[in-house]
Amino acid sequence: MFLARPNHRSLPAPRILAQIGVTVFTMLASASAYAQGVSYTVRIDAPRPLEELLQDNLDLVRWRGNPRLDRDQLQRLVKNTPDQVRTLVATEGYYSPNVTAALNTSGAALEARVMVDPGQPVLVGDVDLVLQGFEPLAPTSVKFDADALRRRWSLGVGQRFRQADWEVAKRNLLRQVMQTRYPRAQLVESNATVDPDMRRALLRVVVDSGPEVQLGGLRIEGLKRYPPTVITNLNQIKPGDEYDEATLQAFQARLQDTGYFSGVEVSADMSALLDESIETMTDEQKGAAPNAPAAAAAAAGPVTTPVLVRVTENKQRNVAAGLGYSTNTGNRAQLTYDDLNVRGLRLKSKLIFETLRQTARADFYFPTTPKGYNDSFGGGFERNDLRGERTNVTTVAARRSWGSPLLERSLTVEVLHEKRQVDDLPETSSKSVPLTYSITRRALDNLLSPTSGYVFNAQFGGAVLPVLTDERFLRATGRFVNFRPIGPAGTLVLRAEAGAVVSKRKLGVPSTFLFRAGGDQSVRGYAYQELGVLESGAIVPGRYLLTGSAEYQYWFRPPYGVAVFVDAGNAADSLRDLRPKAGYGIGARWRSPVGPINVDVAYGQAAKQVRLHFSLGFTF
Repeated sequence: MFLARPNHRSLPAPRILAQIGVTVFTMLASASAYAQGVSYTVRIDAPRPLEELLQDNLDLVRWRGNPRLDRDQLQRLVKNTPDQVRTLVATEGYYSPNVTAALNTSGAALEARVMVDPGQPVLVGDVDLVLQGFEPLAPTSVKFDADALRRRWSLGVGQRFRQADWEVAKRNLLRQVMQTRYPRAQLVESNATVDPDMRRALLRVVVDSGPEVQLGGLRIEGLKRYPPTVITNLNQIKPGDEYDEATLQAFQARLQDTGYFSGVEVSADMSALLDESIETMTDEQKGAAPNAPAAAAAAAGPVTTPVLVRVTENKQRNVAAGLGYSTNTGNRAQLTYDDLNVRGLRLKSKLIFETLRQTARADFYFPTTPKGYNDSFGGGFERNDLRGERTNVTTVAARRSWGSPLLERSLTVEVLHEKRQVDDLPETSSKSVPLTYSITRRALDNLLSPTSGYVFNAQFGGAVLPVLTDERFLRATGRFVNFRPIGPAGTLVLRAEAGAVVSKRKLGVPSTFLFRAGGDQSVRGYAYQELGVLESGAIVPGRYLLTGSAEYQYWFRPPYGVAVFVDAGNAADSLRDLRPKAGYGIGARWRSPVGPINVDVAYGQAAKQVRLHFSLGFTF
């Protein structure tokens, strides 16, 4: 009996470990290669607009750098690329392109090359716009201008047929139809028949008007704190008026401007419209068009829908405090208190403490009347300490304003008492009851930060009756600002202001109705209200005012810019003494979200001083 040994030879331990290491390294290297995927570049030879389209949408580009992509998958991507290119360039109107795609493996790195010759584009050959149900249904209706609608169709005959333009044209057509009379209009058919051989696209669009819509009474939601008159008084829509989206938007804007609401939505109540349109249909109409009730509803006649007003109210009371600084009037502390419902009126009050001026005022505002008038009354006190003259002015005033931000008008009557003290002169007082009419015309591209257009303001008034008036006078002022674009990055700003007071004597005319100049909103390079009439060592207001300014703004990196300017002007008691004083300088500009911010360094030629001026916003 014997035992047989196994017929193999044991390997030394070091060699076993070496083989295991080689095997592990090979596995890790393979896994790493798989994780990195195949590396390649993509080169697209096509006209620039098509090249950008393909770079953004080709799978061959999107899969680049994907760790799961191997060479076989890359070859399949290259093979499928021509079909994908043809689909993409067809959206740009090219239906017969010559496309080749290949993978170049001869270089150090793989390169996928795509060559596209788009050929001739497909053009629009004919447009068939069918408008159903747009005839007037009552003698008082305004005929729908179908010809004008066809003229405004944006994808006309001879234009390149692009898919994006086709979609936009259909949306715009339906949008224009829905803006007046027919808010339930529908696009019931749209076809684009493309003949690549003839390079022609035949377009057909069918729009059904749906029911003609008339507006009814108001339905208000969300009003709790404030009286309904704050809404109803601003409503200029009469029951039976034809639906007009612009009218609804104007109503919404008027409500938003009142300050009573943080959110306003004005619309036709479409749910009520749908219910009414179905109720007015006969059984035959409902059965004949179960999936398209619009045409049958249109045949049934106009329907009326309420005007739905949804509001989110602002809180009734608001207190705010702030600190600041002005290069005109110095340090500033302010406290405001607003109450939106004081016995049906709105209260706005403020306390302002500045180095050169202190103000306390409260005004009450009535809800806007149905005719668009905004009435208010209030009173206040103001103390000024300017250039050796100190005034204390107490006023009680009533005001009516009307119009819009583009054309604003107001009429103000005041009862005013002023105490005036000039160094080394006895204190004087004056009473006056002036009446002032003001008109402001704005024609600007932007009311907050204008770059083109103009603003003009004129005021006429005075105290002409011998009632609580020490000195009768007439007063007129005019201000004008013009914005002119100069090239793609420049703006020329021209300003002018003039004023005159006519009276037998200057004594007795309140200083607040006379004129000074100087400061960041007047002649820069001079202190606030520094230009005027010299009286016993003090600078006091004069009867006449004339100022002007020219400023060039260069927006090197919008919203940031620089400016150079020249200002001139003065105030005097006679036209003969109205000798302008000049100031000029440079500044920095920033069109901030709350309005333009201006920082200017100006030299006053007569004062021989350099001054820094800072202002926020465009005020007029």
